[in-house]
Amino acid sequence: MKEKSIELLNKAVADELSAVHQYMYFHFHCDDQGYDLLAGLFKRTAIEEMLHIEMISERILFLKGEVEMKAAYDVNKIHDVKEMLILAKKMEESSANDYNKWANECAQNADSVSKKLFESLVEDEERHYSQYDDEEENMAKFGDNYLALQSIERSKTVATTAPVRNQPAE
Repeated sequence: MKEKSIELLNKAVADELSAVHQYMYFHFHCDDQGYDLLAGLFKRTAIEEMLHIEMISERILFLKGEVEMKAAYDVNKIHDVKEMLILAKKMEESSANDYNKWANECAQNADSVSKKLFESLVEDEERHYSQYDDEEENMAKFGDNYLALQSIERSKTVATTAPVRNQPAE
């Protein structure tokens, strides 16, 4: 019974590790392009996925299993923001679907705690999906202006907070 739960929980660790890597990659590139809001969203999601890994790993260890720290897939090197959002939505939808199935499998194996853990993860993944969907809708609605506004906001912040160096005496 617990072997199946450990197997499923380790699949979830691999999924979450892949998400952390992907979202941090997106964070770095959005930050580099001056898209602070999207960069922050990807970073916050990556941190939340790290917390998922911690919760899942604690459950695996409780079940006397070994935590396998292997990502499920490599990072997709995407620089286009719209493509980032499309991939992020697919990742979140896939995770939610898997976790729903795995919750049911854990229930069939009389592991209600792992079932509840997977159910709570589904809730988080659906929220992430919704956030990325909202961003994709904003891009569709406002086009390139949406990204330009984010870049302008950064420029304004940098310009108003940059330190003024002492000017040489005339």
